[in-house]
Amino acid sequence: MTFKIRDIQAQDNTRMAEIIRQVLTEFGANRPGFAWTDPEIDTLFQAYGKPGSVYLIATVDDAVVGGGGIAAFPCEYPQICELQKMYVLPEFRGRGIGTYLLKQLLKVAQDQHYQGCYLETFGPMQGAIRLYETLGFTRLSQPLGNSGHCACDRPYLLWFNPPRA
Repeated sequence: MTFKIRDIQAQDNTRMAEIIRQVLTEFGANRPGFAWTDPEIDTLFQAYGKPGSVYLIATVDDAVVGGGGIAAFPCEYPQICELQKMYVLPEFRGRGIGTYLLKQLLKVAQDQHYQGCYLETFGPMQGAIRLYETLGFTRLSQPLGNSGHCACDRPYLLWFNPPRA
């Protein structure tokens, strides 16, 4: 199986919205407090077309099978981005797609001079949690800023360039 990672295109909006909703439903996160209620789910191309943001799509045989994005995250630390809406269809997990996708997003974040990457996830998403921890994310005791995802119970942070005390 060969997969490709590319920038989102406008025609990907509908398929990525379907994937996000399918995966959220799979984990019981199809309710308020999760990305389920985020207004930009149906317009990812437009939402991530702003400076400091990017949304990448994973494809297999030109079919969209997942994606993920980064965007600036206002919090107590300057120059932090947030990993957002990263989901891969279940039948394509465990094949390296998520790992490669996340590594590409982290590279883009560093190229855009972010000092770190923050994310919030949900306990039942154990595969994602293993991936984040394998790539160096550290679990925080409390969330940073206000993502609007109050039902996510696992905040993580990866420093590229930690602030000096």
